Amino acid sequence: MRTTQTPFVCLISSALFLCFLTGSLMAQGSLDQSLLDQFEKDYQQKGDQQSIINSVANNDIKSLSLNRERLAGHDQFLSVRLDGSSIVNQKSSGRCWMFAGVNVFAPKIITMLETAEFEISEPYLTFWDKMEKGNYFLEEIIRTRTSKLDNRELDIIIDSPFGDGGWWHYFTDLIDKYGLVPLSAMPETKQSTKTGMINKLATTKLRAFAAELRRLHNEDKTEAELRNRKKEMMSDIYRLLVYNYGPPPSEFEFRYESTDSTIEPSFKHYTPKSFRDEALGTENPEYVAIINNPTRDYNRLYQIETSRNLVEKPDLTLLNLPIEKLKGYCLKAILDSQAVWFSCDVGEENYSDSGIFAVGVYDYERTFKMDFGMSKADRIDYKEVTPNHAMVLMGVDTTDSGESRKWLVENSWGTKRGVDGYWYMYDDWFDEYVLMAIVDKRLLDDKDSRMFDETPERVPMWDPFFLALRNLR
Repeated sequence: MRTTQTPFVCLISSALFLCFLTGSLMAQGSLDQSLLDQFEKDYQQKGDQQSIINSVANNDIKSLSLNRERLAGHDQFLSVRLDGSSIVNQKSSGRCWMFAGVNVFAPKIITMLETAEFEISEPYLTFWDKMEKGNYFLEEIIRTRTSKLDNRELDIIIDSPFGDGGWWHYFTDLIDKYGLVPLSAMPETKQSTKTGMINKLATTKLRAFAAELRRLHNEDKTEAELRNRKKEMMSDIYRLLVYNYGPPPSEFEFRYESTDSTIEPSFKHYTPKSFRDEALGTENPEYVAIINNPTRDYNRLYQIETSRNLVEKPDLTLLNLPIEKLKGYCLKAILDSQAVWFSCDVGEENYSDSGIFAVGVYDYERTFKMDFGMSKADRIDYKEVTPNHAMVLMGVDTTDSGESRKWLVENSWGTKRGVDGYWYMYDDWFDEYVLMAIVDKRLLDDKDSRMFDETPERVPMWDPFFLALRNLR
C-alpha cells in the first residue's frame, strides 16, 4: 500500500509546492495584510483625524480648501490695460484657440473700420478648419497606408481626425487662405456652439473612409486612385458641414456704423478676402511661438510632427525659453500695446467667482495635511499639466521696479464667469501654468530672433507636451 501511494502523495506535494512558489512570486508588490496593517498603524499615529473626515466627507473640497488669505491680498489694479472688444463665448465647443485669435485681431479691425463693435465670424473659420482637418486626416491615412494599425503614429492620427482643438497658426493660416467675414455674414448655429454631435458623426465618417482607403491600397490601387477617391469622400464632408453650419459665403454685403456720428452707416460689398484685406490692412506683425518646456533644452528651436490643419502649410515651429524670458517678451508686447495670445493649463488653481488664477488659491495641503507639490517638468512629463486652453493677455500690473505682478486675461467663456469675462492671473501662476505665447518677432532680442532661422529639432507627435498642443481646446 505504501509503495502504491507514494507517487501520488509526492505528486500532490510537488503541486502544492509549485502553487506556493507561484503564489509567492505573484505576491511581489501586492497589498498583503501586513502592509495594510502598517497603513492603519501609520494613520492612527497621526492622532485624531475625525475633524478632517467630517469636513471633507460633508463638503465640496474646493470650497473647503479656498485660501481666504490669498483672496484677501487680491486687487484689480492694473498699470496697463489695452482696449478690447466685447467678451465672446465659445459655449460648448473647443474653439478657444480661435476665439483667442479673434480677441487679438478684433480691436485692430474695430480701429481700421472705425466702428464701435465688431465680431469675426467664428463659424466661417470653423467650417474651413473642419474641411481642412478632414482633408489632412485622409492625406495622413494615404501617407501611412503601409503602416500596421498598431503603429504608434497611425494610432494618434486615427484618435482625433476631426476635433475642435487648434493652435494660433491654424487661425492665421485659415485667414490667409479663406479670408474673413463678419459674424452677420455667417452667424452661429446650434451645431457650431455645441459641436459634440457633428464631431462624432464626421469622425465616424472619416474613420470609415480611412478603412476604405487602406482596403483600396491592399487591393493594389495606386496613390493617384486613392487620392481621386479621397476627393469624393471630401465632397461628403463638405455637404455634412453645410447641413450643420450653413454654406460659407463667397460674397456678402456688410453694413456698420462709424464711431463718428456724423458719418452715415457704411454699406459695402465684399468677398472674404477683400474684407480681410480692408479690415486687417497690410501691416501686421510677424508672430512667432515661444514655449516654456523645462523637459527640453532651453534656447533651442523645435518643430512638432503633423502639427497643422492645412496640408500645404509647414508644421509648427517653437522656441523653448526659460519662463522669465517668455514672461519678459509678454510684458514688452503689452507695453507696446499688443495683446498676447497664450496657452496654459486652465484647470489648475483658478477661482471663478473672483476671476483669479493664483498659486495656493486652494490650500489642499492644509485640508489634507499632505504635500501635493510637483515640479513643472514632472507635471509635464506625467501629464499633470498640459497646454489645454488659449486666452489673451490684455493688461499687466507692475511693481515699482517695472516687474510684472499680475496680468489681465481676456477669456472666451462669456461674461458670467470671472469678472465680466476677465481674469486676473498672478505672476506665480504664470510661472507654473503658462506654457506658451505668441509674440511679435520684432520684440525679440537679436539672439532669440536669429534662432528662428536655424534648423529645428523635429519632435515626435507622441511627446506629452507637444501631443497636448495638437488638441488645444
